Amino acid sequence: STLAMQITSDPFVKVKDLIQKLIERLLKEATSEASKKGFCDEQMGKAKNDRDFRYEDVQKLSIELGSLEAKKDALAAEVESLTEALKKQNKELTEATELRGKEKASNEETLVKAKEGLEAVAEALLILKNFYSKAESLLQASPVDEDTSGPGFAGPYKGKVEASKGVIGILEVIKSDFERTIRTTEASESKADAEFVEFDRASKADVAGKETKKVLSEQDLKTTK
Repeated sequence: STLAMQITSDPFVKVKDLIQKLIERLLKEATSEASKKGFCDEQMGKAKNDRDFRYEDVQKLSIELGSLEAKKDALAAEVESLTEALKKQNKELTEATELRGKEKASNEETLVKAKEGLEAVAEALLILKNFYSKAESLLQASPVDEDTSGPGFAGPYKGKVEASKGVIGILEVIKSDFERTIRTTEASESKADAEFVEFDRASKADVAGKETKKVLSEQDLKTTK
């Protein structure tokens, strides 16, 4: 009968319905899983890209830090080198200035003494030449070959005139020595002064350049700390 058929087919209908619902649920879950997987894959991709970008940033930062550290070391070494060089150069300049001062004082003293000696010898030569010139004139005018035997007269005037030539010759040699000393000392002083002026200017210019470089390097060094 119709009722019997409905009763007989009901279990299949129910099973079919259950299967349909199961399939729908599985499809829904599969879709959901696919969506989750897509989201996860997307997030994983973003995370991987972020990781790659961060790695590159770290690499760049590491390189920059290494470069900065190398620059810092180079600047520190340069400042130390400039400090030592300036210390040495200033010492050498001070010593050279002191030596030049002593040399100048010595030359001035030599010139003073040589000029005083030259003046004295020149005066002595003038006096002696005048005296012996007059004596020779008197001798030539006198008919007497021998002097009187009084005090201070030991021989003929002729002998004294001949002796005077030897004295004058010695004084002229001394005069020539003084003149040579003056010439050589003045030339030496002029040369030494010119050389020192050149050395002084060059040294001070070099010191100024090193001091400026040191200040700039110290400022750069502060920026690396």
